[in-house]
Amino acid sequence: MRTLYFDCFNGAGGDMIVASLIDAGADAPRLIEALAGLSVGGYRVQAEKVRKQGFAATQFHVELDESTSQPHRHLSHIHKILADSDLPDRVRTRANAAFERLADAEAEAHGTTREKVHFHEVGAVDAIVDIVGAMLALEELGPQRIVCSPVPVGSGTVTCAHGVMPVPAPATAILLKGVPIAATEETGELLTPTAAAVLTTVCDAFVAMPAMTVERIGMGAGTREGKSRPNLLRAFVGEAAEASATETVCVLEANLDDCPGEWVGHCLARVLAEGARDAYCVPIYMKKSRPGVVLTVICDPGDAPRLEAVLFAETSTFGVRRSTMQRSVLTREHVVVETPYGPIRVKVGRSGDRDVQAAPEYEDCAAAATRHGVALRAVMAAATAAWQGKRT
Repeated sequence: MRTLYFDCFNGAGGDMIVASLIDAGADAPRLIEALAGLSVGGYRVQAEKVRKQGFAATQFHVELDESTSQPHRHLSHIHKILADSDLPDRVRTRANAAFERLADAEAEAHGTTREKVHFHEVGAVDAIVDIVGAMLALEELGPQRIVCSPVPVGSGTVTCAHGVMPVPAPATAILLKGVPIAATEETGELLTPTAAAVLTTVCDAFVAMPAMTVERIGMGAGTREGKSRPNLLRAFVGEAAEASATETVCVLEANLDDCPGEWVGHCLARVLAEGARDAYCVPIYMKKSRPGVVLTVICDPGDAPRLEAVLFAETSTFGVRRSTMQRSVLTREHVVVETPYGPIRVKVGRSGDRDVQAAPEYEDCAAAATRHGVALRAVMAAATAAWQGKRT
């Protein structure tokens, strides 16, 4: 399976994503020509070869014309810019989905609705160009599966339109819900909201690099100078090793019969937030006929010690069982489909070239159902029908 892997060892910016994909083989002149078709002016785009802290890379610049006034934009303005373009359907759909994720994150951060959000930085010309440019480059490279490493976000503060804010910025933090964050000694803002929106829209998983035969490696340079590591994003393109449909996971288990339910629920939420693949409880009867639960956590082997420490800290257990298992898996891909309720991601499970499972993403459907005042099942049915329509 054609696979793209983003190695975010020092974070990512929207410009770095575009640059890494150009360096991996996307045609820069064709991409720039397509961007020129957007009804947005007052900027100039350039992709050039650079040396970043000793390494050869590509840098993608969006230079603004200071004499041109750039308005703050609402989501409706972004939708119109994309609707009026000649972009390929999937590029337009993916870009719309990324901006909707940004709008929802900003709305949650500021306690408003997506329609009332002023995009400020994320709606500026450079962000529009970065998001559309990333989707154009992905369309040209044509990966069937996109995977990303756990992402470092940095530390400290960042100055934005709302003043000085902690890193990660509020919208970035919201976009990263459910995404594993990597520890790093590097300070500053390593992951921008634009990059977070792109990666969480297009990536099927945030895990260690899969088994694959690498054909191309793209190096995208950012503008910041790294303090402890170079400010680069790597994009690996190649064929995933589909011969093996198994992966190794670690299973942690603890029997609990003297632990308040609030503790158990909190522990489940915490291990999921900290990167567990899955976590659940099963009711049991223990010695002395006491009712209890088995708390089970499924995780990557490298995460087991950290998540085991969470179980000891958050529950009353004196022991955690640990076992390593092989599990058979379907390869997964997120396909964005257009519905009457907006773009919805559908998670597709494949075995080789055969689609085995498909399920609309609950979070997307629930948000759309709330916005439009319809039943959740109606949105899910529309997304399923749209995906079926794309297959025929």
